Amino acid sequence: MSGTSAGLLHVVATPIGNLEDITLRALRVLRECDAVVAEDTRRTRQLLTAHGIARPLLSLPAHDEARRVPALVARLVAGDTLALCTDAGTPVVSDPGAFLVQAAREAGVTVVPVPGPSALTAALAGSGLRGDRVCFLGFLPRSPGKLRRTVESGLLSDSTVAFYESPLRLARTLALIAPSCGERPVVVARELTKVHETFHTGTAAALAEAFAAQPPRGECTVLIGAS
Repeated sequence: MSGTSAGLLHVVATPIGNLEDITLRALRVLRECDAVVAEDTRRTRQLLTAHGIARPLLSLPAHDEARRVPALVARLVAGDTLALCTDAGTPVVSDPGAFLVQAAREAGVTVVPVPGPSALTAALAGSGLRGDRVCFLGFLPRSPGKLRRTVESGLLSDSTVAFYESPLRLARTLALIAPSCGERPVVVARELTKVHETFHTGTAAALAEAFAAQPPRGECTVLIGAS
């Protein structure tokens, strides 16, 4: 914990697919908070409704986060307890929330992480690749040159390299990084925790060819094994 104010900001991880993947602690926090701060109130309302929770919802979309943070911090400083949720997974980890967490800490508000689901950790757990050293790149740049350079810098770390990718861009991305990856094992985890959860393993070049022929559905987590 950090800070000494009366208010509390809980950073709450929520399911990435299966609504049962939520902790008892997260449910308690969501029931007891003064309001839930959500990336998309429609998505978070579905989660709350599924678990019989009725709390006020405050919107914090990624494109407008910086502008809305001051009003939320004012509520925290005044003593409110807020629970921050994003659409799925852990806030701040390639999701909105960093501006609010930083501003809350600077204002002396106690920030409490409530850990839980994350596509990154779920993919690592099921991949068979080493998880003791991981270089997480989040979502890659759109520019082909920047994308390749970002992945190449990660490969220099002698760690498992992980990033998130849209199914629409997956085949292109794998083809772009294939020369850099060579024969390193690559795992693409998709639809994690959902009915059609699948792990695909091969080289970047082979997977690029396979996904070009049959594009995947659902957000993907890509892992590149260490050399």
